[in-house]
Amino acid sequence: MNSSYADILSTVIPIAHEAGAVVRRGFPRTALTDVEFKGAVNPVTATDEEAEALILARLRAAFPHHRFLAEESGGDEWLTAGPPIWLVDPLDGTNNFAHAFPHVSVSLALVTEGRPVVGVAYDPLRDETFAATAGGGTTLNGEPVHVSTVGRLASAFLATGFPYDRRTAADNNVARLDHFLRRSQGVRRAGSAVLDLAYVACGRFDGFWEIRLHPWDVAAGVLLVREAGGRATDFEGQLDYLSGEAIVASNGHVHAEMLRVIRDGAAAPLPDSGHT
Repeated sequence: MNSSYADILSTVIPIAHEAGAVVRRGFPRTALTDVEFKGAVNPVTATDEEAEALILARLRAAFPHHRFLAEESGGDEWLTAGPPIWLVDPLDGTNNFAHAFPHVSVSLALVTEGRPVVGVAYDPLRDETFAATAGGGTTLNGEPVHVSTVGRLASAFLATGFPYDRRTAADNNVARLDHFLRRSQGVRRAGSAVLDLAYVACGRFDGFWEIRLHPWDVAAGVLLVREAGGRATDFEGQLDYLSGEAIVASNGHVHAEMLRVIRDGAAAPLPDSGHT
């Protein structure tokens, strides 16, 4: 493990926990109060903004020479060359939060030269801290975790999500859901991409795919998966995953089958078809 990454992680985990306390104080919501909408089904709450302001203040104080990009307030361009950049999602699962559904996360990732090197996903309602550094492995509450050993898509338990423009977009991921439901043990849609990725990292899920996410949605989770022994790519099997436009993450064993389902759709082999 890079010792500097470990030092950064030790600084960042308490920041995630402090932001998580803000989220915990605001939960549960029993109605859509103090909620604004960035789109028809894309809410933002005062808790998002309070947690983000806290995170940015703490990160800027700790890492004054870094750059920052956060979901609510924006910031620097993550693709341009320059100092390391923090990608911040203060409340991943805002729709869940706004409806008192207890599945949310604080997500922080440090990206350098286009790759995540430090990542934390903190679930404040279950008090679960998923953390990883490049070359240092993945932990859950300080204990090492690894991806599952499931070897066939027919036995895999998967996760996905749907984009915020799903009411109007020609591709809203519903067709892929149908294809995967017919070829796996099951698919869940829980509403927090970073927790879906964290669950792949610790073996609760065997695979995950989604479209039209953002870098702050996936950067920490991708590092968690890769450091736990898994694989993350775009839909073409390339490493162009950090944009979040098209991402597949898995335990590695079922990755090729997942890519084939995405590529071939209804023409992909069914578990009992006998075809390969």
